[in-house]
Amino acid sequence: MNRTLLLIMCDFLLLNLLALTRWEKAEPQRALDTPAPSAASASASPAVNADMVELMRISLEDEKSAREQLATQLSSTQGTLTEREKALAQAEQQRTQLQGALATTTSNVKELERKYSEATNESFLTKEQLAKMQRELEERRLEAERQKTELARLERQNTEARQRIENLNVAVKVAEQEKQMLGQNLEQARAQVEVERQERFKVQEQTTQLAQGVGQLAEKSTQLTKEIRDNRPVNPNTIFGEFLANRVQLQVNTQRPGLFSPSFRERDSQTVLVSDGTRAFAIMHISDTPFAWNWENPPNYQKIAGRLTFGGTTAPVTELQFLELDPRVLAVPVSEDLAGRLGAKIYSVAKDPFKFPDVVLVRSEDGRYGETQVRIDAANRNYLRLDNRIMTRLFGEISPKRGDLVFAKTGEIIGIMVNDEYCAVLGNFAASHTFQLGDNVAQAGTQDVFRDLSARLTRLGPKLQ
Repeated sequence: MNRTLLLIMCDFLLLNLLALTRWEKAEPQRALDTPAPSAASASASPAVNADMVELMRISLEDEKSAREQLATQLSSTQGTLTEREKALAQAEQQRTQLQGALATTTSNVKELERKYSEATNESFLTKEQLAKMQRELEERRLEAERQKTELARLERQNTEARQRIENLNVAVKVAEQEKQMLGQNLEQARAQVEVERQERFKVQEQTTQLAQGVGQLAEKSTQLTKEIRDNRPVNPNTIFGEFLANRVQLQVNTQRPGLFSPSFRERDSQTVLVSDGTRAFAIMHISDTPFAWNWENPPNYQKIAGRLTFGGTTAPVTELQFLELDPRVLAVPVSEDLAGRLGAKIYSVAKDPFKFPDVVLVRSEDGRYGETQVRIDAANRNYLRLDNRIMTRLFGEISPKRGDLVFAKTGEIIGIMVNDEYCAVLGNFAASHTFQLGDNVAQAGTQDVFRDLSARLTRLGPKLQ
């Protein structure tokens, strides 16, 4: 509400209050002056009302004028806002155009940089070609000097030859005089020349045979060196030191249903990378994993995960294979890229595991190793039988144990102990069952897999179990 209108209304109310108040009740009654106030009041009230109405009309007109001014200002502001929006749209359009121009300019700059790089490369190639031509020119100059020297030498030889020819001419003249004497010896000389020719031919044949013999001797020497290297036993200390430098850590985690909550298990093992000639694998015994040995009623695992670690490099395991060779031997395939990132040595499988009567036994869990004799089991050609009364030269007595790695005396790997007496000979990495690993990957049918593995183990017989 307008402030002026409020003041006018307050004055109007005050005047009405003063006009309508009966002052005769507040003051003592005077007999002579009683009618006068009523007349004055009656005459004053219409005049005051007229003034108040006039003041209200003026106030309303002022208010209307103020509102019209506000409407005009609002219209002007809206116009200004519209113009600013148009200006903003134009500025946005200009910005888009500038961005397009900037992209074009950037593309042009890149094209110029490419052309500059090509020009620089061409300049570099021109310099290289010039240097090459200079080198060829220098080589030709040196060749010309050499030929010049050779020509001078030939000229000297020619002069000497002419001198000898002259001497020979003199000798011929002398020989003509002695022709009669030489005629008698001519046939003998021809015969001697023929003999010398035949002897020279024989010498050439002998030289050829000798060269062939030298080549064969060199080839046999190379084969002999390789055979000696392949048949030379390596010190067990060297084999164990190489194992310590190249062992990788393999961790397997499992989750299976429990009585009240899921059961989690984790197991770490130390092993090496083995190659079958095309792919690499990390091998281990099932006892080095968290899989339960309840073969009659195996659990159905919900999750299986794992990882390989070597040095400062760690990589997840995506696949776990049970080998057809033996149900207790597991292999983790390692890609060529992962093997390169790990950097550990990849052992070759021994081609002839029966070459030496002794093998080197390595146990990763307690760091013990030693030599032991092996026997061939005619009924089980895929296994080696180890003497469990082994005595090493370095650390005293040690007996084979399941999970131990068996190395040949040449440093190649033979296999892994499946029990305390028999070693499964590696070579066949075909898988009978495969688990796809990974976090939060449910394994379907693991119970059936372990039942099949249990049946295969039973069929191996008591000695191999």
